[in-house]
This record gives sequence, C-alpha cells and structure tokens, in this order.
Amino acid sequence: MEDILNSLATYGYVIVALYSFGGGMLALAGAGVLASMGKMDIGMAIAIATIFNFIGDSFLFYMGQNNKQEVRGYLAKFKGRIHARTTLMMRKYGWAVVFLQKYLYGVKTLVPIIMGLSKYDFKKFIILNIFASIVWGLVVGLVSYYFSAGVQEWMSS
Repeated sequence: MEDILNSLATYGYVIVALYSFGGGMLALAGAGVLASMGKMDIGMAIAIATIFNFIGDSFLFYMGQNNKQEVRGYLAKFKGRIHARTTLMMRKYGWAVVFLQKYLYGVKTLVPIIMGLSKYDFKKFIILNIFASIVWGLVVGLVSYYFSAGVQEWMSS
C-alpha cells in the first residue's frame, strides 16, 4: 500500500495536470486527500490543477471559434438533452455559466465549445475563465484537503 501511495505522490502532479486539462476534478480531490496524508503539497496541486483547467477550457473555446465545421460534427452526438441543457443554461445564467460549468458533469466540456461557436467574446471568456478556474481549484482542492484531514482525525480518535 505504501508503494502505491509513493507512486501516486511521485506522479500525482502529472496526473492532476492531465486530468484537470480535461475538466475533471477527481484527481484534484485525490491530491487533496494525499496532501492531508503528507504525500503531496496541496498548494502545488491546486496551482497545477487551476492552470491546466484554465488552459483546457480556453483550448475548447478556441476550437469552437476556429474549427466550427469539425466541432459541429462532434456536437452532433450531443444533439439530445445535454446539448439542449447547455444552451438553456447559457441563456438563463449568461456569464455565470462559465463558473457553473466547472462543477457539472456532462456539460463542462460542452459549455466552452458552445460559447466559442456562439461568437462569445474571446477576451471576456478568458477573464471569466481565469476567475472560474481559480475558484474551482480552491474549492475542490481545499474542501477535499480539509474534509479528508477531518475524517482521518476522526478515525484516529
């Protein structure tokens, strides 16, 4: 078990980076647990996850804006409920959807693409995405860190 934890600690930052690029939060939550055990640095894990999450969503937005034909072919698979929900969320919540999408499985990949297709201003998206990525990294990272530290303390008493 100790070997597995050491391997995760060694490659954990790379895993956090790659997983966060795709919008996933499970790796950051796992890094929070490992950090509470002293195997990783929570600050470094949050910083890496935030940066790569920002880059990933910016890349998806860019792809939506500049490769419309290819992206529309990809979105054809999602013409059902997920695509409709994403579009309705954008109409209902406007710019706040950039923050909301970070936590909603199934739409977190589609929102930046659809916003890119909808001629949303790239600079405005980048600014919103910076703040949304920071909030996302802090919330997911710190909640997992403090929650797992509390559980470990409770288990040991």
